[in-house]
Amino acid sequence: MTLRSEIFEQPERIENLLASQRRNVEQVAAAIRRRGVEYVLLAARGTSDNAGRYANYLLGAMNGLPLALAAPSLFTYYKRPLYLKNALVIGVSQSGASPDIAATLEEGRRRGCLTLALTNDVRSPLANASELVLDIHAGREKAVAATKTYTAELMTIAMLSVALSGVEKRWRELGRVANWMGSALKQDDFISQAVERYRYADRAIVLGRGFNYATAFEWALKLKELAYVMAEPYSPADFAHGPIAMLESGFPVFAVAPKGKVFPSMQQMLLRLKKEQAADLVVISNDKRALALAQIPLMITDDIPEWLSPLASVLPAQLFAYHLTLAKGHNAEKPRAIHKITRTN
Repeated sequence: MTLRSEIFEQPERIENLLASQRRNVEQVAAAIRRRGVEYVLLAARGTSDNAGRYANYLLGAMNGLPLALAAPSLFTYYKRPLYLKNALVIGVSQSGASPDIAATLEEGRRRGCLTLALTNDVRSPLANASELVLDIHAGREKAVAATKTYTAELMTIAMLSVALSGVEKRWRELGRVANWMGSALKQDDFISQAVERYRYADRAIVLGRGFNYATAFEWALKLKELAYVMAEPYSPADFAHGPIAMLESGFPVFAVAPKGKVFPSMQQMLLRLKKEQAADLVVISNDKRALALAQIPLMITDDIPEWLSPLASVLPAQLFAYHLTLAKGHNAEKPRAIHKITRTN
């Protein structure tokens, strides 16, 4: 099993997750409704933290639930209990082995909050610390860099949002995700050749907004941990407030800009980068206007709704990071200085 094979395994895993876990997700959603939850506190690290960024937008936009990303050190090092009345405390971790994430849920339970673990190991310390558990059902992930566990976390969060909303149409849309993901993977050969353009790049900017703010962070993370590229993620709004000044002609900018509510702001920024900064653009989109601005256009299917686009848009990003790693002569299976399971306090 290699990183590339796990990337290609994702559509099947997502299809199985939806088929096997819908009932469990609906039961968890019913428990959340019974408790009258008013907001969510979510704890995660690394790739799972990026899944939390997706949850931040999705649960807000679809379910009206404010979500805050937790600062786990408040519970471990600073020992400062927080006011958590009527909160749902969620821990997201593929391994479930990080003590600080488990500690956040333990504190939530002590405060009388409903707690929920999203994990790939239902016998993990995180699962044991939580009242409710959702299995992301990704199967064993052998590669150090997380790919299929990330999309499984996204899908589990999407399923939970749909179950909380009770909108049947959205379940039907979830049923199409695996096909949308499969279409995105068809660009593998093109990407393997296109990355040669960035073989000697050691820095980049990654842009995304709304639901795909998470995708920008995840793409940047994969570029850092695999290809050792200093990739910094921003929303276009934050990027315009200062960081844009560092750009010079030919600077690599990677952007995730599917159709949807935030597309006009993304397109406006891409036009500015192209015309004023002469940036070198890689764009993941299903809009021809954005793709036309890119040196390397990466397509996702035209009919995917914006709220589910992160599940497809991250796949070209994963393949891009993987192939760039090989082009640079690095080992994608053994990135330096990191391990599969990281235990943080």
